[in-house]
Amino acid sequence: MTSTIILALAVFGASSVEMVEALTIVVASGVSRGWRSAIEGTVVAVVTLAVIVLAVGIPLVHLVPLDALRVVVGGLLLVLGLNWLRKAVLRSSGHKAMHDEDAIYEKTVAELSGGSAGEGAPARTTGWRGGRRDPTGFVVAFKGVFLEGLEVVMIVITLGSSSKHLGLAAVAAAAAVLVVGVIGALVARQLSEVPENSLKMGVGIMLTSFGVFWVGEGSGIAWPGSDLFLLALVALFAVTAAVLVQVMRRALPAPEAPRTVSEPVRS
Repeated sequence: MTSTIILALAVFGASSVEMVEALTIVVASGVSRGWRSAIEGTVVAVVTLAVIVLAVGIPLVHLVPLDALRVVVGGLLLVLGLNWLRKAVLRSSGHKAMHDEDAIYEKTVAELSGGSAGEGAPARTTGWRGGRRDPTGFVVAFKGVFLEGLEVVMIVITLGSSSKHLGLAAVAAAAAVLVVGVIGALVARQLSEVPENSLKMGVGIMLTSFGVFWVGEGSGIAWPGSDLFLLALVALFAVTAAVLVQVMRRALPAPEAPRTVSEPVRS
């Protein structure tokens, strides 16, 4: 039960982070090029990703030996989780700029609104059915959702197949897509309010914990307390990340004092 709950939270959190980034691109595409093409590109990307999950995930669940699968998947999750954790620690400690969805939105809108020679004016429409199809808007929305969604697909397939809970992982990812989509429809551009770095920190901790746990299980290690040991791993990596943030903050160079130029006294 413990591993199932953590699995669902990890998939939901990772999917939420990626879908916020995808939503930023879709909203920018819809505003600047027309909502019809943006929505169509999004739907096609989501359907394509769902087909990939079904085509790859189901054979993994039924055909690959569980121990071998957990070692391989655990290694992949370690790479992915440690990468998310590294970036989150760097951002929290001030060594890397925070992810700015508003800046991404403005940049995407500026690029799309400019258009290119021969394309004509962007399709600015408020409705979906009344708008004309715009190839650029479709491609941008499809690419944004598909590329961000690929990471979600990898997490769903790896976590779901190795735990034999592919259905639960897929449902958690779908729930994240639904929640982010509804929130996006309601608040539109208020995407910078989402605590993305905190989500990435939490997801990185959970993915890393799963990676260590499954590499150990696949290699024959009997963890104390079975699935409950996942909580100990989560706590260990959470404390480690918090300590690293504090240590790296202290390693930042001190800000330079403002220089004042004294003027010579005139007699």
